[in-house]
Amino acid sequence: MAAQFGRRVVKGAATTAVAAVAVAALSASQAPGVTDTAKGRQNTNSQPSPDVNADDSATGNSPYYTDLPPLNTPTPSPSESSDIPGSGGDTEAGIPATVLAAYKKAETSLAGSKPGCNLPWQLLAAIGKVESGHARGGRVNADGTTSSPILGPVLNGVGFARITDTDGGAYDGDTTHDRAVGPMQFIPSTWEWSGRDGNGDGKKDPNNIYDAALAAGHYLCRFNWDLSDSGDLRRAILSYNNSTDYLNTVLSWLEYYRKGTHEVPDGTGSLPSNRSDNGIGTGGGTGGANSGTTPPASTPPSSQKPGGGTTSPKPKPPTTTPPATTPPATTPPPTQTPTETVDHLEDAGTGKLTATAGDTFAEKISARTETKAGKAVAKVRVRFTITGDTDTTFTGGESVATVVTNASGVATAPALLAGEKTGGFKVRATVVGRTVSGLDYAATVTARQADALARTTDTALTCVPGGEFADQVEVKATYKGAVADGVAATATLIKAADDATVNDKGPYFKDADDKPLRTLTGLKTGKDGLLKLPKLFADDTAGTYLLRITTTGGATLTVELKVAAAAS
Repeated sequence: MAAQFGRRVVKGAATTAVAAVAVAALSASQAPGVTDTAKGRQNTNSQPSPDVNADDSATGNSPYYTDLPPLNTPTPSPSESSDIPGSGGDTEAGIPATVLAAYKKAETSLAGSKPGCNLPWQLLAAIGKVESGHARGGRVNADGTTSSPILGPVLNGVGFARITDTDGGAYDGDTTHDRAVGPMQFIPSTWEWSGRDGNGDGKKDPNNIYDAALAAGHYLCRFNWDLSDSGDLRRAILSYNNSTDYLNTVLSWLEYYRKGTHEVPDGTGSLPSNRSDNGIGTGGGTGGANSGTTPPASTPPSSQKPGGGTTSPKPKPPTTTPPATTPPATTPPPTQTPTETVDHLEDAGTGKLTATAGDTFAEKISARTETKAGKAVAKVRVRFTITGDTDTTFTGGESVATVVTNASGVATAPALLAGEKTGGFKVRATVVGRTVSGLDYAATVTARQADALARTTDTALTCVPGGEFADQVEVKATYKGAVADGVAATATLIKAADDATVNDKGPYFKDADDKPLRTLTGLKTGKDGLLKLPKLFADDTAGTYLLRITTTGGATLTVELKVAAAAS
């Protein structure tokens, strides 16, 4: 018999005292969000975290599995070692082969694209376990797509959040409301911007474990979160599903998987059984992790005889009461959600959007949702999408951000981080779940600039005819006194100070074929603002020559070169 554990079931535990030992062990591991109380039970709290908005999550705060890992955890081993012989006998430590491969592939991808995030694959496994039981025990085909869709309950406001349709039923088959989809349980509006192609088939499918795991990794790594930091880890998990019960459940599985896992064949993984909504969510799911079920209609009870059996209730005599003249009561219309009251979007005072390549925009984009009467509407999801030929992103590396409006009806997008492509682009603001005209914000990225150049040494640059200059030219670029990194530069050997024509004699650089080259383009200063030119050579013509270096922004430096015979 399973023991009750903080309103959840722990497999393999016989008493609450044993459950207390598990929590104490997790607490000792210093996993954030898991503590033990004086009664020896997990300190759970079903209330949302105050620093994460309940309307802004990957799953729409859909139900999840509450089963906790068994107390007989796998044999301890380094977290990077997953396939340990000692854990083979533990059913819960087994992860279906394709699903496990997807988690690990996502970790490898994020280690390259967002190394500062420090995403462990065990976190993806913990979320995958809680959301879908690892795609229903690994019921996936060879490319990682689930054998049938995994759908959460209908998010119609009855027992769950109310999210009106945002995808026309493309992902969840519902054109009225949204539902969480796939092994990592993304709602369509989140998948629209966070979806990834994890298996390289050219599609972003929330029902594919490779795509979903990679998308979950990027979602957890946004906002420059470092998941090796307990605070950022907590924020990332709560952003996925805003409940401290959810947080503690995921952390429990994370610690469990870090102690060791092993691979099992697809379709043979262990299936969880206890859901946060007690399994009564409506929606007609398809047998997946968060599939909703409709409770059967109840039958009026029969009268019980003292010795067993039943008797049918006696029929009532027909009534002689005249029919009522009062008109039947009408059912009041359902209360509108904040989103349904929005009539239009207004700019909330956004200033000029311009930044130098590589810099963060000083101004943030703000939009306000309003009713037809101009009244601000709070708790509305506003999506900001970067469009155009640009590599500018929001902080965290994403091109789309969804923000919930505050009490003043204002949603402020994350700061824009300018890429290296210069020129204009737009950011479009739209209301999620509501068809109203969007707002376009024009933004511009300007080239990196330098307004001053200086040599790093004052050594004279001399050479004998036909020889090689001993020192290379090195300069430092600054802009308004600060280091100017990544600034484009050109170096040209010119005829005279007042004649920038390329010289046809004297010093020269060499191209890839060792031929004379007297103009260098495509140069850029380094992170420290330094630019070191290639070696210079001299032909047989003695004299004094000029090398001119120019940068974007107008900085110019002319360097003197002397070619003369060596003193006897």
